[in-house]
Amino acid sequence: MSKYIQFFDTTLRDGEQTIGVNFSIEQKVQIAKELEKWGVDVIEAGFPVASNEDFQAVQAVSAAVKNTCVTGLARAKKGDIDACVKATQNAIHKQIHVFIATSPIHREYKFHMSKDQIIQIIHDSVTYARKFFDIVEFSPEDATRTEPEYLVKAIQTAIDAGATVINIPDTVGYTNPKGIADLFKNLRDNIARFDEITFSVHCHDDLGMSVANSLAAIENGATRIEGTINGIGERAGNAALEEVAAAMFVRKDYYNATNNIDLSETKNISEMISRFAKMPVPRNKAVVGANAFAHESGIHQDGMLKNRQTYEVMTPETVGADKTSMPLGKLSGSHAVMTKLQSMGYQVDRDAMKSIFPKFKEVADNTDIVSETDLNSIMKDIREAIA
Repeated sequence: MSKYIQFFDTTLRDGEQTIGVNFSIEQKVQIAKELEKWGVDVIEAGFPVASNEDFQAVQAVSAAVKNTCVTGLARAKKGDIDACVKATQNAIHKQIHVFIATSPIHREYKFHMSKDQIIQIIHDSVTYARKFFDIVEFSPEDATRTEPEYLVKAIQTAIDAGATVINIPDTVGYTNPKGIADLFKNLRDNIARFDEITFSVHCHDDLGMSVANSLAAIENGATRIEGTINGIGERAGNAALEEVAAAMFVRKDYYNATNNIDLSETKNISEMISRFAKMPVPRNKAVVGANAFAHESGIHQDGMLKNRQTYEVMTPETVGADKTSMPLGKLSGSHAVMTKLQSMGYQVDRDAMKSIFPKFKEVADNTDIVSETDLNSIMKDIREAIA
């Protein structure tokens, strides 16, 4: 039986930590509504204690969405938790996300605290948060650089205090898929009632492995994935949720898992985030980039003209993109050029291409993309030469 994977979107919180990105409250509400339409299960609307505007944004999102759960982020401090309580009070569905770092480097240099002191804080903060929220998510920040035995102790403490969701943050993008597998095996072997808890992952992309690590987590026991649209976020960003969703769709045979994401809305939400963040989506970005369904190589274009599945694992329509494109350039073959000319109304066959294609190559060698105007000029020159 396939398992259900929750999608937790933190575009409005971690995504806004991208240098130069500052969403207005109005934009956050628009994004939240689009995220709800896309099908995410949880929206992390902000960090209420951080500023008055962040508090108001969480309030506004809480009032705007109807079906999606809304959460605010809180350090393991009473004041942070109180701010989340107030900011989410009008949400129909809500939770809280409490965190504290557990790795040696954070304990020593950021907190100057002992292991036991951190454990006590986890117990006290989760116990307090559970008074106000039925769903309490706890994150041991920098979990992937925390000693395995101590990570188990920290997580078990949170669960015993009332946490119902445990998130594993790869805060600095340090781990790899094998590391995620080993981490989850250790948790499964040592956490009491492991299967009764929702386990999540929050992967950063510092080494380019955030999506791979998120998918590895699904394989090894996670039932919630955290990330952002277009992968925006602190430093190199977060796991791109649209890539995780697409991978689960294309490789459903492998992951044997379902989710609530409406992939046909993916391009819309990606473009909205790009516009509001003032961050163009790279052309070669997986799933939503302009080149994701574009083919210039002659071998690829020939295969596509015969059967799209030769070089596309999903259709552009799947993610709400317009259509496959086959721009003509110096790597294009005669089959693609002939097909394009025919679509423009020219009566050409393979014999005609013997004289047309060399002319095409001359133009293509001196330009990036051969346009319809260029093709019309080529055909005009050939006709005049024949005349």
